[in-house]
Amino acid sequence: MFVTSAYAQTAPAATDQNAAPAGEVHTETGVAHEAEHGGGVFPPFDSTHFASQLLWLVITFGLFYLLMKKVIVPRVGGILEHRHDRIAQDLDEAARLKAEADAAVETYERELAAARAKGNAIAESAREEAKTKAAADRAAIEAELSEKLSAAETRIAEIKAQAFAEVGQIAEETASAIVDQLIGAKATGDDIKAAVAAAKTGA
Repeated sequence: MFVTSAYAQTAPAATDQNAAPAGEVHTETGVAHEAEHGGGVFPPFDSTHFASQLLWLVITFGLFYLLMKKVIVPRVGGILEHRHDRIAQDLDEAARLKAEADAAVETYERELAAARAKGNAIAESAREEAKTKAAADRAAIEAELSEKLSAAETRIAEIKAQAFAEVGQIAEETASAIVDQLIGAKATGDDIKAAVAAAKTGA
């Protein structure tokens, strides 16, 4: 048990005969009397403790070094390696997805170009078919109109010939009636026909 000088000064005097004289302090550990005067050195700066401090420093540093080498560094290295592998996998996956996307875009553009070409070909074929059909329909309509026109012209010619024939007969009958009225005698059919023919020729 350590006894400070202040405690020693305030403590009551011992009653037994073995008590120390006043002003002296005895300790159980045999500490030097100079500690009574408060002139001691802070233990970490005491040169007598340097050896033990260096020993504990070496032991502590060794334990810390072993802890770092065996536990912390491998774990950190494992974490870094795992992250590096994960990043490499992510980069490879991103590169693969980019390649697939580029291939998909290229395929889409190629199919789109083929579809446009096919659409243009279909439109061109449809235009040609429409032109051909229109030309055929026009030719058929023109042929039909031509046939109808020819039939109409033939019918007109027939009607005209029939009309002319009926006009001649009507003229002969009219001339015969006029002669009867004028001279009171009937003219022969040959004379009337000759007169009508002469009138037509003169006209």
